[in-house]
Amino acid sequence: MNSSSGLWRACGRVLSWLGVFPVLVLCAMWSGGAHAESVAGSCGDAACGRHKPPPSTTSCQHLNGLTIQAPEIGLPTNGAVVTSTAQVTASGSGPTATPSYCLVAGAIHPIDRSAPDILFNIALPNQWNGKILMLGGGGFNGSIPAVTDNVPSAPPDLPGPLSRGYAVFASDSGHEGTGGSIDGAFSVNAEAYDNFMGEALKKTHDAALVIIDKRYGTHPYKAYFAGGSTGGREALTVAQRWPQDWDGVISFYPAYDFTTLSLQQLRVTKGFAAPGAYLDTAQRALLLKAVMQACDGLDGAADGLISNVQACNATFNPATAYVDGKRLRCSGGAARGDTCLSDRQIAALNTMNTPLVFAYPLESGETQYPGFNVYGADLGMGSGSPLEETVTLLALGTTQPSYPLQITTMFDGQISDEFVRYTVMGNPNANSLTFNPALAGRWSGRISTLSGLDATDADLTSFMRRGGKVLMAHGTVDLTVSTRASESYYQRLVLTMGSGAVGSFVRFYEIPGLQHGVGTEFNASWDSLTTLENWVEHGKQPVHQVVTDTAGVPGRTRPLCQYPAWPSYNGAGDMNSAASFTCVQG
Repeated sequence: MNSSSGLWRACGRVLSWLGVFPVLVLCAMWSGGAHAESVAGSCGDAACGRHKPPPSTTSCQHLNGLTIQAPEIGLPTNGAVVTSTAQVTASGSGPTATPSYCLVAGAIHPIDRSAPDILFNIALPNQWNGKILMLGGGGFNGSIPAVTDNVPSAPPDLPGPLSRGYAVFASDSGHEGTGGSIDGAFSVNAEAYDNFMGEALKKTHDAALVIIDKRYGTHPYKAYFAGGSTGGREALTVAQRWPQDWDGVISFYPAYDFTTLSLQQLRVTKGFAAPGAYLDTAQRALLLKAVMQACDGLDGAADGLISNVQACNATFNPATAYVDGKRLRCSGGAARGDTCLSDRQIAALNTMNTPLVFAYPLESGETQYPGFNVYGADLGMGSGSPLEETVTLLALGTTQPSYPLQITTMFDGQISDEFVRYTVMGNPNANSLTFNPALAGRWSGRISTLSGLDATDADLTSFMRRGGKVLMAHGTVDLTVSTRASESYYQRLVLTMGSGAVGSFVRFYEIPGLQHGVGTEFNASWDSLTTLENWVEHGKQPVHQVVTDTAGVPGRTRPLCQYPAWPSYNGAGDMNSAASFTCVQG
């Protein structure tokens, strides 16, 4: 499990996940024959939002070579072209079945001839429900998410968008990564980085609409976006910048403030790079045991989940905590093996738990990036969970950070290293571990400019007025994108727009035990797409939503509580049933 090859395999999964799976992460694959067609039909016209499909006006084959003129795309480009088409036959059975569809590949040409094309794919089902869904990416993107994927955290036994009849599309956001989604080399090109930070979303959407109109003879009547991590940022970006294009978005664990997040990730990485600061797997398990003994019962249930996160954060201190009746801190603060934590290790943990405060102004208006809910998270303990390799990579990795960073180093370190070397400094040979993100020196102006591209706008009035809806969700122990950052964004929405307005079109849920879209303690499964459809298309506000665990205790459920509420045990009943819990505040 600690082998480089094993983590590389895990990294490959994460890199594909850090978007729609993503990590949620969890993608479904399809194709479809007679079995698939019957499955698509089995979800029912009402459940899948089916309308009588319009007749196709252009065959799949004849879409090949279609040219899209620059004026048909709402941002500057040199136009686009369909580079290939293929009719895919139905295949599979059950929830992973896929109906027949036309797979379209295309390229959107940049203004800057040295910038890469935006590459995109569209799946056009033979039986179209009249709706479209765009899938977001992950990390630095650099590859096209599979258009047969499901939305983040979708139940494995439910059909995905394509099987529901959606026309589904996605792009590489304007570059092809050679090192997976941690490859930031593209960002030295201004147009390529602008595309990654949002412009590719609009360009891809507009190009897709031209193709969809050619195929079906009409525009879609509903448009949705779904993504996690970078894809979660992209979901908020389209609601903020192009509200007229979308009816609803699913934004999971959104990296909306990518600039400040990347710098906080670097700060955390530097903390664990300090001599004597890194925790081995036994010490990580010891820490989690101490936190559970102190905090697990704060929600009324000793169930291996810390739901009352605020109370735990307010009371747990590794310097004074006990585990099995003994001090967690080593006597005198010096390292003494795996039975305690040294002062240097506690200092690194507290760095992760505290905010990065910027000593210079940022164009985005941000003044800090919050800490992470590290106390209660699986930091990579070497457990037997099939998700442990992925969780380990997204937590502390298996190798202490050092220059140059390795693929077995914590994911936060790898992606922040790319950000500093390429995006900020434009110097692939720079040592990111010598960079001070709080001060930044001569790079502070560059960082300020970059922050202006982040998805931090808390005024979604235009999106609300057109009837748009937002579903946000975030795991409480995410160590890649801070849960507290999502809390901050939601609080700013309320401050800017008012609680009544926000309540009319936004739902923000926190999921105890879930890390960055995946969790060994609680791995979330929730039918967010049906929830969004019901809200947008039928006016049914989300109430009594339930999330299901697929890994920690497979099949157990919890109520999805609207922030700042959390699930409190009623004192009686099955601890594995959502019915035994009530959402409370305080």
